[in-house]
Amino acid sequence: MTAYSLGSGSEGRRGPGAASRKVIMGKTTMRRTIIASLLTASAIALTTPAFAQDAPAEPQASEVPAADIIVTGSRIPGRTIADSPVPIDVIGGDALTNAGSSETNKVLRDLVPSFNFPQPSLTDGTDSVRPATLRGLAPDQALVLVNGKRRHTAALINLNGSVGRGSSSVDLNEIPPIAIDRVEVLRDGASSQYGSDAIAGVINIQLSKRTGVSGSVTFGKYDTTMSGVNEELGVQTTGGVPTVLTPGANAQADVLALNYGDEVRRHDGDTLTTALRVGLPVGDGGYLVLSGQFRDRDPTNRSGADPRRQYFTVGDPRELTFNRFSHGYGDGKTVDYNLFLNAGMNVGPNFELYAFGSYGIRDGTGAGFYRRSNDARNRDFAASTTTFVPYYADGFLPKIYSQIEDVAGAVGIKGDVGGFNADLSVVYGSNQLDYQTIDSFNVSLGGINSPRRFDAGGLAFGQTTANLDLSKKFDVGGLSSFGIAFGAEYRNENFKIRPGHPTSYIGGPYIANGAAPGAQVFPGFKPENAVDRSRDSYAAYAEVDADISKAFTLQAAGRYEHFSDFGSTVNGKVAARFEPIKGIAVRGSVSTGFRAPSLAQQYFSTTSTNNVGGTLIDIVTVPATSAIGTALGGKQLKAEKALNLAGGIALNPISGLSITADYYNIRIKDRVLLTENLQGTAVVNLLTAAGITGVTSARFFVNGADTRTQGVDIVASYRLPDFGAGKFSLTAGYNYNETKIIKRASLPSLPGLVLFGRQESFRITDGQPRTKLNLAVDWDLGPVGATFRTNRYGTVWVVNTGTLAQGLGTVAGDLKLTPKWVSDVELRFHPIDQVTLTLGADNVFDVYPDRLPIGGATGAAGFTPNSYFIPYSQFSPFGFNGRYLYGRVAFNF
Repeated sequence: MTAYSLGSGSEGRRGPGAASRKVIMGKTTMRRTIIASLLTASAIALTTPAFAQDAPAEPQASEVPAADIIVTGSRIPGRTIADSPVPIDVIGGDALTNAGSSETNKVLRDLVPSFNFPQPSLTDGTDSVRPATLRGLAPDQALVLVNGKRRHTAALINLNGSVGRGSSSVDLNEIPPIAIDRVEVLRDGASSQYGSDAIAGVINIQLSKRTGVSGSVTFGKYDTTMSGVNEELGVQTTGGVPTVLTPGANAQADVLALNYGDEVRRHDGDTLTTALRVGLPVGDGGYLVLSGQFRDRDPTNRSGADPRRQYFTVGDPRELTFNRFSHGYGDGKTVDYNLFLNAGMNVGPNFELYAFGSYGIRDGTGAGFYRRSNDARNRDFAASTTTFVPYYADGFLPKIYSQIEDVAGAVGIKGDVGGFNADLSVVYGSNQLDYQTIDSFNVSLGGINSPRRFDAGGLAFGQTTANLDLSKKFDVGGLSSFGIAFGAEYRNENFKIRPGHPTSYIGGPYIANGAAPGAQVFPGFKPENAVDRSRDSYAAYAEVDADISKAFTLQAAGRYEHFSDFGSTVNGKVAARFEPIKGIAVRGSVSTGFRAPSLAQQYFSTTSTNNVGGTLIDIVTVPATSAIGTALGGKQLKAEKALNLAGGIALNPISGLSITADYYNIRIKDRVLLTENLQGTAVVNLLTAAGITGVTSARFFVNGADTRTQGVDIVASYRLPDFGAGKFSLTAGYNYNETKIIKRASLPSLPGLVLFGRQESFRITDGQPRTKLNLAVDWDLGPVGATFRTNRYGTVWVVNTGTLAQGLGTVAGDLKLTPKWVSDVELRFHPIDQVTLTLGADNVFDVYPDRLPIGGATGAAGFTPNSYFIPYSQFSPFGFNGRYLYGRVAFNF
C-alpha cells in the first residue's frame, strides 16, 4: 500500500513525531529556562542590598490579630472585619498550611462554606485545571485578586460537562499556600469597586511579607476501600465460553458475567510536596520574599471492572485473562513547579516601590475513555479493509498531556501625593496551555501512517492591567470618619488558539471506509479554529466611606467601564452597618454588577468530525458571530448584569465569640451559557440557506438565561478562655444556596429547539450542594497540637436526559447524591519551637459518594453499562478518592 504522507512531522508509529514534538518541547523548555533564570537573577539582585542593610523589626501584616485591618471591601484603608458593612472571611496562612492538601482550592473548600471545588475526571483539560465556585455561581463570576490586583484567568474554557461548563476561571492552585499570608473572601457583589466578574464576591490573596526561612516536606498517599466496587475474580463461563449476562444491541456490546470478591483496596496517588519561603529585610522597612513549591502527584484510579466483551471474536480466550480495571478514572498524574516573589522597599520618606510576580509550570496527564480491542476506533484499515484487525491488540487508553505555563508580574509605587494615598501599578499575567494526545490513534490514517502521540495545539490568554488609585480621609464636622477614594483602570486582554499538527485532526484515506478522523480522545485544533483576538477596557470609579456616628457606617461606590467589544456599563453600590448596642450590629447592601463575556466565550471554536453512513459530518463549537452561528440566530454577546441584595447581623456577645448571619439574593440577567448541540432538519435548512454544507450540528454561546441565587451564610468562631487544658479555637460555617432559572432565552430562527436541556439546566440549579456545613476545632498545648475538621456536603442531583417539564426524580437515570460527612484530622508535635512534625488523615473515615447503579437491562433503568466501571459521579462535591494519609516535617526560623 502507498504510504499516506503528511509532510514534515509524520513518522508512522513513532511520529508526528519525534521531530515536530522535539521542536515544540524544545521551545517550551528554553522559554521555561529563560524565565526561571530571570527570576533567579532578579532575586539575587534584590538580595544583595538586603544583606547590606540593618534588619528592621519583622513587618507587620502577618503579625496582626484577627480583628486587624482588612484591605478588601473598601478602597479606603482602615476598616476591620468587625466594623465592615459587608461580610468578609479572613483565613490566615497557618490554616492554609495545616492541611494534608497542598492545593489552595481544596483548602479553601474546607474552610469557606460557600466555596465549592468538585474534582471531575474524564473532562479533557479540566482534569488539569479544575474550576472552583463561590455561592453556587459560575467560576468566572467571582473575582480573584493578588495583593489587591486583578489576577488573570486560565486559558482553558471548560466544555465537557463539569460544574462551570462554558466558563474560564482563575487557577488558584497556581498559588501555593506557603506564599500566602492570608486570604480575604468578600461575600458580596463588588463590581462597582473592582469591575467585571465580582458578582458572587471577591477572593483577595495577600502574599507573605514575613522575614525568616520556613519550609516543609510533605508526603501522602491514598489508603482506601472503594465503596460498592468489588474485585473481579474472573469471567464466568458456559462450556468454556464466557457467559453473556446481558446481550447488547450488537455482539460488541455484550455484557459478560463476572465473579466478584471483596471491595477493592487502593494504595495510590503518592504525592510529594516540598515548599520553601525565604524572607529577607531590604533597607528600612522593606522586604523580599521568595516562595516556591514543588509537587509530584501520582495518578489515582477509582474505576470498576469493565464487564463488556473486549475482543471482536466471540469466545476469544483472552477474555478470561484481560485486566478489566482498564479505565482511568480519578486524578491524573501532575508535576507542578510554582515560584512567587513579593518585594517592597521604601523610596524616600513618602513612597514604597513594590513588585510581586509568579512563574508556574504544570505538566498533567488525564485519561480518556478506554477503547476496547473490538472498538471501531481501534480498527487498523491499513492492515485490512475487509476484516476487523485491531491497531492495539488489547485496546488502548488514550490520554491528554497538558503543559501549562503561567506567568505573572506586577510593579507599582505607592505613597503620599498631596495628602492622598496614591497607588500606581501595572500588572501582567498570562496562561498558556498546550495539548498533546498520547497513546492514541488516528483511525482514518491507518496503522502505517498514524502516530501514537500528537501535537493537538493549544490555548493562551494574556492580560495587562494598569491602575491609579487615590484615597484620603478628611475631618468633617459631625462625622466620626469620612473618606473618599477614586481612580482609573486600563485593561488589555488577548486570547489565542494555536492549531495542532495535521495528524491530530486530519481525515485520512480511510474516511471512505467509515473511519473516524483525528486523534482519539482529543482531536487537535484545526487551522480554521486558530484565533488571535484582543480587547481593551477603560474604567473610572469613586467611593465614599463614612462613619456617620460611632454606631452607623455608610458606604457608597460607583463605577463606569467601557469595553471595546460590547460597550459601556455603569454600576453602583450602597452598604450600611448599624450597631445600636455594642456587640450587636445589623448590616446590608444593595448593588448592581456585571461580567463581561470572556474572549474565549466570544471566539473559541473547535470541530469534531464524525463519519455517518460514509458521509463526513462536522459537529462544531463556533463563535456566535461566525457564519454558522449567525445563520442559526447567534449574535454579539452582551454583558451579564446582576442585582445583589444582602442583609445580615453580626454578634459579639462575649469576648472571643463572633457570629455573623447574612442573607443574599443575586439576580443575574443574560447569563452567558453554551447551548446544547443544535441539530435536526431546521438546523440543516438554515445552514443550507446560508450556503453552509456538511455541518448538521453546532453549538455556541448565547445570553441564555436569567437566574436567581439566594441563600444564607452563617459563620461563627470562638476562642475559649484558657482553663489549663490548652488553647481551643472553635469555628463553624453554614451555607444554604438555591439557584433557579427564572427566564430562558430562545432563538427566533429555531423556535422549536431547546437551547439548554434538562442536564444542563440542572447542572446550574442542582449540580452543587444545596447546603454545606464546616466545623473545626484547633487545639494547642505546649509542644503538641491538633486540628479536627468535618464538612457536611448536602444533596446534589445527577440527572439524565428528558424534557424540562419532567423536573427532578421522574426520569430513569436520575440519581440523588445524598448528604455526606467528610472529616479530617491532624496531629502536630514540636520537638523544638522551630520544627513541627505532623501526621494526618484527610477523609479519615473513608467516605465515598453514592455509587452509580450498575446498568443496562440488569435492573438499573436509565443507566448504561458504563456504571460498572465509572462507579461515582463527577458531580460529587468532595471528589471520590477516599482516605488520604500524610506526614509532614516543617520548619520556621
